[in-house]
Amino acid sequence: MKNTVVTFKRDKAEGRKLSMVTAYDYTMAKIIDETEINGILVGDSLGMVTLGYDSTLAVRVEDMIHHGKAVMRGVKDTLVVIDMPFMSYHNTLEEAVANAGRIIKETGAHSVKLEGGREIIHKVKAIVEAQIPVMGHLGLTPQSLNIMGGFKVQGKSEEAARKIIEDAKALEEAGAFAIVLECIPEKLAELVERSVSIPTIGIGSGGVCSGQILVYQDMLNMYGDFKPKFVKTFADAGSVMREGFNTYIREVREGTFPGEEHTFKIKDDVLEKLY
Repeated sequence: MKNTVVTFKRDKAEGRKLSMVTAYDYTMAKIIDETEINGILVGDSLGMVTLGYDSTLAVRVEDMIHHGKAVMRGVKDTLVVIDMPFMSYHNTLEEAVANAGRIIKETGAHSVKLEGGREIIHKVKAIVEAQIPVMGHLGLTPQSLNIMGGFKVQGKSEEAARKIIEDAKALEEAGAFAIVLECIPEKLAELVERSVSIPTIGIGSGGVCSGQILVYQDMLNMYGDFKPKFVKTFADAGSVMREGFNTYIREVREGTFPGEEHTFKIKDDVLEKLY
Protein backbone atom coordinates (compact mmCIF):
# COMPACT_ATOMS: atom_id res chain seq x y z
CA MET A 1 0.00 0.00 0.00
CA LYS A 2 1.26 3.47 -0.87
CA ASN A 3 2.28 5.55 2.14
CA THR A 4 1.23 9.20 2.23
CA VAL A 5 0.89 11.98 4.79
CA VAL A 6 -2.76 10.90 5.05
CA THR A 7 -1.92 7.26 5.82
CA PHE A 8 0.63 8.41 8.44
CA LYS A 9 -2.09 10.27 10.34
CA ARG A 10 -4.53 7.39 9.89
CA ASP A 11 -2.02 4.84 11.18
CA LYS A 12 -1.60 6.82 14.40
CA ALA A 13 -5.36 7.16 14.81
CA GLU A 14 -5.80 3.42 14.34
CA GLY A 15 -2.88 2.45 16.58
CA ARG A 16 -0.48 1.12 13.93
CA LYS A 17 3.19 1.85 14.59
CA LEU A 18 5.13 3.60 11.82
CA SER A 19 8.68 2.72 10.77
CA MET A 20 11.12 5.03 8.99
CA VAL A 21 14.78 4.84 8.02
CA THR A 22 17.20 7.09 6.20
CA ALA A 23 18.37 6.60 2.63
CA TYR A 24 20.58 8.70 0.40
CA ASP A 25 20.85 6.79 -2.89
CA TYR A 26 18.90 4.74 -5.45
CA THR A 27 20.15 1.30 -4.43
CA MET A 28 19.31 1.62 -0.75
CA ALA A 29 15.99 3.30 -1.50
CA LYS A 30 15.00 0.44 -3.82
CA ILE A 31 15.87 -2.17 -1.18
CA ILE A 32 13.90 -0.30 1.47
CA ASP A 33 10.91 0.17 -0.84
CA GLU A 34 10.73 -3.61 -1.28
CA THR A 35 9.99 -3.93 2.46
CA GLU A 36 7.03 -2.62 4.46
CA ILE A 37 8.87 0.48 5.73
CA ASN A 38 6.45 3.41 5.84
CA GLY A 39 8.83 6.26 5.21
CA ILE A 40 12.31 7.25 4.07
CA LEU A 41 14.05 10.35 5.33
CA VAL A 42 16.67 11.80 3.04
CA GLY A 43 18.33 13.35 6.04
CA ASP A 44 20.95 16.05 6.17
CA SER A 45 22.72 13.33 8.17
CA LEU A 46 24.09 12.49 4.72
CA GLY A 47 26.67 15.17 5.48
CA MET A 48 28.16 12.91 8.15
CA VAL A 49 27.43 9.35 6.96
CA THR A 50 27.80 9.88 3.20
CA LEU A 51 29.92 13.00 2.66
CA GLY A 52 32.21 12.64 5.69
CA TYR A 53 31.60 15.98 7.42
CA ASP A 54 31.76 16.19 11.21
CA SER A 55 28.27 17.72 11.42
CA THR A 56 25.25 18.46 9.23
CA LEU A 57 25.97 22.18 8.96
CA ALA A 58 27.91 22.07 5.68
CA VAL A 59 25.11 20.37 3.75
CA ARG A 60 23.57 22.48 0.96
CA VAL A 61 20.17 22.53 -0.71
CA GLU A 62 21.92 21.22 -3.82
CA ASP A 63 23.17 18.19 -1.86
CA MET A 64 19.67 17.39 -0.65
CA ILE A 65 18.27 17.69 -4.16
CA HIS A 66 21.01 15.52 -5.66
CA HIS A 67 20.46 12.70 -3.16
CA GLY A 68 16.70 13.20 -3.06
CA LYS A 69 16.44 12.64 -6.81
CA ALA A 70 18.38 9.39 -6.49
CA VAL A 71 16.15 8.13 -3.69
CA MET A 72 12.96 8.99 -5.56
CA ARG A 73 14.09 6.90 -8.53
CA GLY A 74 14.10 3.87 -6.25
CA VAL A 75 10.72 4.15 -4.53
CA LYS A 76 7.14 3.34 -5.46
CA ASP A 77 5.21 3.01 -2.20
CA THR A 78 7.35 4.65 0.48
CA LEU A 79 6.73 8.19 1.72
CA VAL A 80 9.86 10.27 1.12
CA VAL A 81 10.72 13.21 3.37
CA ILE A 82 13.70 15.47 2.61
CA ASP A 83 15.49 17.57 5.21
CA MET A 84 15.78 21.29 4.60
CA PRO A 85 19.45 21.91 5.44
CA PHE A 86 21.02 24.52 7.68
CA MET A 87 20.34 28.14 6.57
CA SER A 88 17.85 27.10 3.88
CA TYR A 89 14.89 28.33 5.97
CA HIS A 90 16.52 30.37 8.73
CA ASN A 91 16.49 33.80 7.08
CA THR A 92 13.41 35.14 5.32
CA LEU A 93 9.98 33.62 4.93
CA GLU A 94 10.24 33.96 1.16
CA GLU A 95 13.54 32.08 1.11
CA ALA A 96 12.11 29.26 3.23
CA VAL A 97 9.13 28.76 0.93
CA ALA A 98 11.27 29.04 -2.20
CA ASN A 99 13.79 26.45 -0.98
CA ALA A 100 11.05 24.06 0.12
CA GLY A 101 9.38 24.45 -3.26
CA ARG A 102 12.63 23.87 -5.09
CA ILE A 103 13.35 20.68 -3.15
CA ILE A 104 9.90 19.24 -3.85
CA LYS A 105 9.76 20.38 -7.48
CA GLU A 106 13.24 19.14 -8.44
CA THR A 107 13.14 15.81 -6.58
CA GLY A 108 9.49 14.80 -6.70
CA ALA A 109 9.60 13.99 -2.97
CA HIS A 110 6.48 14.08 -0.82
CA SER A 111 7.47 16.30 2.11
CA VAL A 112 10.19 18.41 3.70
CA LYS A 113 11.39 18.39 7.30
CA LEU A 114 12.36 21.44 9.36
CA GLU A 115 14.06 21.56 12.74
CA GLY A 116 12.68 23.83 15.43
CA GLY A 117 9.56 24.96 17.25
CA ARG A 118 7.78 28.26 17.78
CA GLU A 119 10.66 30.24 16.31
CA ILE A 120 9.96 28.75 12.86
CA ILE A 121 6.19 28.27 13.10
CA HIS A 122 5.42 31.08 10.66
CA LYS A 123 7.67 29.40 8.10
CA VAL A 124 6.10 25.99 8.62
CA LYS A 125 2.67 27.54 8.14
CA ALA A 126 3.75 29.34 4.96
CA ILE A 127 5.27 26.19 3.48
CA VAL A 128 2.12 24.19 4.25
CA GLU A 129 0.01 26.97 2.72
CA ALA A 130 2.15 26.53 -0.40
CA GLN A 131 0.78 22.95 -0.51
CA ILE A 132 4.01 21.33 0.70
CA PRO A 133 3.63 18.83 3.57
CA VAL A 134 5.95 19.50 6.51
CA MET A 135 7.38 17.14 9.11
CA GLY A 136 8.62 18.87 12.25
CA HIS A 137 11.66 17.99 14.38
CA LEU A 138 12.05 18.72 18.10
CA GLY A 139 14.45 17.76 20.87
CA LEU A 140 18.02 17.26 19.74
CA THR A 141 18.11 19.27 16.54
CA PRO A 142 21.54 18.72 14.92
CA GLN A 143 21.47 22.04 13.06
CA SER A 144 21.51 23.70 16.52
CA LEU A 145 24.57 21.69 17.54
CA ASN A 146 26.68 24.71 18.46
CA ILE A 147 23.98 26.28 20.63
CA MET A 148 23.26 22.98 22.40
CA GLY A 149 26.94 22.35 23.05
CA GLY A 150 27.01 18.99 21.30
CA PHE A 151 24.82 15.94 20.79
CA LYS A 152 23.05 15.83 24.16
CA VAL A 153 19.69 14.64 25.47
CA GLN A 154 17.20 17.52 25.46
CA GLY A 155 14.13 18.41 27.52
CA LYS A 156 15.43 17.34 30.94
CA SER A 157 14.54 20.56 32.80
CA GLU A 158 10.97 21.71 33.43
CA GLU A 159 11.41 24.75 31.20
CA ALA A 160 12.94 22.78 28.33
CA ALA A 161 10.36 20.00 28.60
CA ARG A 162 7.46 22.45 28.63
CA LYS A 163 8.86 24.18 25.54
CA ILE A 164 9.00 20.90 23.62
CA ILE A 165 5.36 20.15 24.47
CA GLU A 166 4.22 23.63 23.48
CA ASP A 167 6.34 23.55 20.32
CA ALA A 168 4.74 20.25 19.31
CA LYS A 169 1.27 21.73 19.72
CA ALA A 170 2.29 24.78 17.71
CA LEU A 171 3.68 22.62 14.90
CA GLU A 172 0.44 20.68 14.68
CA GLU A 173 -1.56 23.90 14.62
CA ALA A 174 0.69 25.25 11.86
CA GLY A 175 -0.14 22.21 9.73
CA ALA A 176 2.75 19.77 10.25
CA PHE A 177 1.65 16.19 9.54
CA ALA A 178 4.19 14.53 11.88
CA ILE A 179 7.01 15.41 14.28
CA VAL A 180 10.37 13.73 14.86
CA LEU A 181 11.31 13.63 18.55
CA GLU A 182 15.05 13.14 18.91
CA CYS A 183 16.85 12.25 22.14
CA ILE A 184 14.34 13.33 24.74
CA PRO A 185 13.34 11.38 27.89
CA GLU A 186 10.74 8.69 27.19
CA LYS A 187 8.21 10.07 29.70
CA LEU A 188 8.42 13.48 28.04
CA ALA A 189 7.94 11.85 24.63
CA GLU A 190 4.81 10.19 26.02
CA LEU A 191 3.44 13.57 27.09
CA VAL A 192 4.12 14.98 23.61
CA GLU A 193 2.52 11.94 21.97
CA ARG A 194 -0.63 12.48 24.03
CA SER A 195 -0.63 16.24 23.40
CA VAL A 196 -0.93 16.08 19.62
CA SER A 197 -3.10 14.13 17.19
CA ILE A 198 -0.38 13.89 14.53
CA PRO A 199 2.25 11.09 14.63
CA THR A 200 5.43 11.49 16.63
CA ILE A 201 8.44 9.65 15.20
CA GLY A 202 11.02 8.81 17.83
CA ILE A 203 14.77 8.47 17.64
CA GLY A 204 16.32 8.00 21.04
CA SER A 205 13.02 8.91 22.69
CA GLY A 206 11.71 5.52 23.77
CA GLY A 207 8.98 3.28 22.44
CA VAL A 208 5.97 5.46 23.26
CA CYS A 209 6.00 7.42 19.99
CA SER A 210 3.74 6.68 17.03
CA GLY A 211 6.75 5.36 15.16
CA GLN A 212 10.53 5.13 15.01
CA ILE A 213 13.32 6.26 12.70
CA LEU A 214 16.97 5.22 12.53
CA VAL A 215 19.96 6.02 10.34
CA TYR A 216 20.44 2.82 8.35
CA GLN A 217 24.23 2.84 8.70
CA ASP A 218 23.74 2.75 12.48
CA MET A 219 21.13 -0.02 12.61
CA LEU A 220 23.12 -2.19 10.16
CA ASN A 221 26.40 -1.70 12.08
CA MET A 222 28.26 -0.32 9.10
CA TYR A 223 30.70 1.66 11.23
CA GLY A 224 31.63 -0.96 13.81
CA ASP A 225 33.42 1.47 16.12
CA PHE A 226 30.49 3.72 17.00
CA LYS A 227 26.92 3.06 18.07
CA PRO A 228 24.65 5.61 19.81
CA LYS A 229 22.91 4.44 22.99
CA PHE A 230 19.50 4.44 21.30
CA VAL A 231 20.55 2.25 18.36
CA LYS A 232 20.01 -1.50 18.15
CA THR A 233 21.99 -3.56 15.63
CA PHE A 234 19.36 -5.30 13.50
CA ALA A 235 21.89 -6.82 11.08
CA ASP A 236 25.68 -6.87 11.10
CA ALA A 237 25.99 -5.73 7.50
CA GLY A 238 29.31 -4.02 8.15
CA SER A 239 31.00 -7.32 9.05
CA VAL A 240 29.44 -9.08 6.06
CA MET A 241 30.66 -6.34 3.73
CA ARG A 242 34.20 -6.34 5.15
CA GLU A 243 34.32 -10.13 4.88
CA GLY A 244 33.19 -9.92 1.26
CA PHE A 245 35.85 -7.34 0.39
CA ASN A 246 38.58 -9.37 2.10
CA THR A 247 37.52 -12.55 0.28
CA TYR A 248 37.58 -10.67 -3.01
CA ILE A 249 41.09 -9.33 -2.29
CA ARG A 250 42.36 -12.80 -1.40
CA GLU A 251 40.93 -14.47 -4.51
CA VAL A 252 42.33 -11.77 -6.78
CA ARG A 253 45.78 -12.18 -5.24
CA GLU A 254 45.56 -15.97 -5.47
CA GLY A 255 44.33 -15.85 -9.06
CA THR A 256 41.17 -17.81 -8.31
CA PHE A 257 38.97 -14.91 -9.37
CA PRO A 258 37.87 -14.43 -12.05
CA GLY A 259 37.23 -18.08 -12.86
CA GLU A 260 36.23 -19.61 -16.16
CA GLU A 261 32.55 -19.04 -15.36
CA HIS A 262 33.21 -15.29 -15.15
CA THR A 263 34.99 -14.88 -18.50
CA PHE A 264 33.86 -14.50 -22.11
CA LYS A 265 34.94 -16.66 -25.09
CA ILE A 266 36.08 -15.98 -28.63
CA LYS A 267 36.09 -18.55 -31.47
CA ASP A 268 39.49 -20.09 -32.22
CA ASP A 269 39.26 -19.38 -35.95
CA VAL A 270 38.72 -15.68 -35.21
CA LEU A 271 41.57 -15.66 -32.73
CA GLU A 272 43.98 -17.27 -35.21
CA LYS A 273 43.48 -14.41 -37.63
CA LEU A 274 44.75 -11.98 -35.03
CA TYR A 275 48.26 -13.48 -34.83
